[in-house]
Amino acid sequence: MRQIRALRVAAVAAGLALMATGCGATGKSTGSDSTGAAGPITGLQIMVPNTPGGGYDTTARAAAKVLDDEKISTNTEVFNLAGAGGTVGLARIVNEKGNGDLTMLMGLGVVGASYTNKSESKLTETTPLAKLIEEPGAIMVSKDSPYKTIDDLVTAWKANPGSIAVGGGSSPGGPDHLLPMQLAGAVGIDATKVNFVSYDGGGDLLPAILGNKLGFAASGAGEYLQQIKSGEVRVLATSGENRLEGVDAPTLKESNIDLVFTNWRGVVAPPGISEDDKKSLIAALEKMHASTAWKETLKTHSWTDAFVTGDEFQTFLTDQDKRVADVLTKLGLA
Repeated sequence: MRQIRALRVAAVAAGLALMATGCGATGKSTGSDSTGAAGPITGLQIMVPNTPGGGYDTTARAAAKVLDDEKISTNTEVFNLAGAGGTVGLARIVNEKGNGDLTMLMGLGVVGASYTNKSESKLTETTPLAKLIEEPGAIMVSKDSPYKTIDDLVTAWKANPGSIAVGGGSSPGGPDHLLPMQLAGAVGIDATKVNFVSYDGGGDLLPAILGNKLGFAASGAGEYLQQIKSGEVRVLATSGENRLEGVDAPTLKESNIDLVFTNWRGVVAPPGISEDDKKSLIAALEKMHASTAWKETLKTHSWTDAFVTGDEFQTFLTDQDKRVADVLTKLGLA
């Protein structure tokens, strides 16, 4: 009888041991197959801090698809928590201290919004995981716009800066705001006179472009490739060092405007996550980055690979935070 009881206790103990080794506190798989390779992570959530259809949303869903298709993770959940230029999502990620299942897709826009919206939460409080991509901005108009070239636009804009509404899919301080402000300075317009209209993500900005509610829009062309290819949206110029593949438009520098500007996007986690969770998440993103599927995704969306992780990304974030704060202070917005 004692032997039977001993066997039962051993069986229960073995079961508990398997549960402990097969799944961490955050629900991530740490099991291995016969080759010793770690299994896919589970329970991963990617929060998008603005509306569906924008750059963050597109990037998050593209990343989730590659993670799942490559069996790096399983059933990755992407959800939107829009508001205040991304700072509602930022507050959520900062308040989820220690949650190793939650991540946020973010970028330059959230850095700026944290200042212009006087957010108590800052990106420097989060756990940086990886910078994924960079992309140039694009100066865009509807197919019915009277502006056929960037020169046409600049001539009209300089004549009466306040009369031309400039739309962007980010709050003041975000990339879609910083680009036209820097463009104004480059062509001799007082940036404080620019009539900037903020939209909460590219999904909200697109109807305004198509409906001719704006003189022009400044945003990433990758969010509007379908409309650009169909001719509904016309790109007057792009802001990168080189022309954007698949978009028939000159760079600003080619158009004799001395400005190069690029946006970026990356992934952060809440503060205080365990070192094991941090390593697991970074490893998953490294596997995604190395995959052929991700390389195809970059090409499809005309994104530039800008992958850095961990401490290097943290240094980059700190630098970006300071740069944006300095620009917004000069504009009287921070």
